[in-house]
Amino acid sequence: MTGRERREQLVSVGRQVFAEKGYDMASVEEIASRATVSKPIVYEHFGGKEGLYAVVVDREVSTLLSALETSLQDRRAHPRLLMERAAMAFLSYIDENEDGFRILVRDSPVSPSGGTFSSLLSDVAAQVEAILAAQLTLRSYSSRDAPMYAQMLVGMVAYTGQWWLETRRPAKEVVAARMVNLSWFGLGALEKSPRLRSESAS
Repeated sequence: MTGRERREQLVSVGRQVFAEKGYDMASVEEIASRATVSKPIVYEHFGGKEGLYAVVVDREVSTLLSALETSLQDRRAHPRLLMERAAMAFLSYIDENEDGFRILVRDSPVSPSGGTFSSLLSDVAAQVEAILAAQLTLRSYSSRDAPMYAQMLVGMVAYTGQWWLETRRPAKEVVAARMVNLSWFGLGALEKSPRLRSESAS
């Protein structure tokens, strides 16, 4: 096995162990044992558990962010279609990368490049914000609310994704359709100056 092949093998094994046990409970000993190598080989390639974890997280962040960015690429598309594509991209990532998503949503040390689930969601929210700002302005709403609405939408998708990871029912297409239904028609009926009903009564 070449050095590059060994490195890829250790990343794959480390990904499985981190997904199963979390960062704290994972050990270099177990990773080395599953890969049928000695502990020094793991240290030689990654400097230790934290270095291996950082590579695993960075790859997962890149994979998910790339899928979401691609789904939001066509700014000429109807906003509802963009929402559908983003929801499906997120759920498809979970469906196809269960171990990776489990690693991302756990509370674990931050990788050197700053790749965490929360920072990834912030990146996605920034893209959604730009789309929302344009749509709000088109409809004579204040674009100042775009950052807040973007956080709400991305948070809904992220939390629903975590729930769906464990249930796997209904099908991801159904979940995506329901999410878009709630968010789209919620946005469609937005009040320009919303107030709490209790405030209005007082």
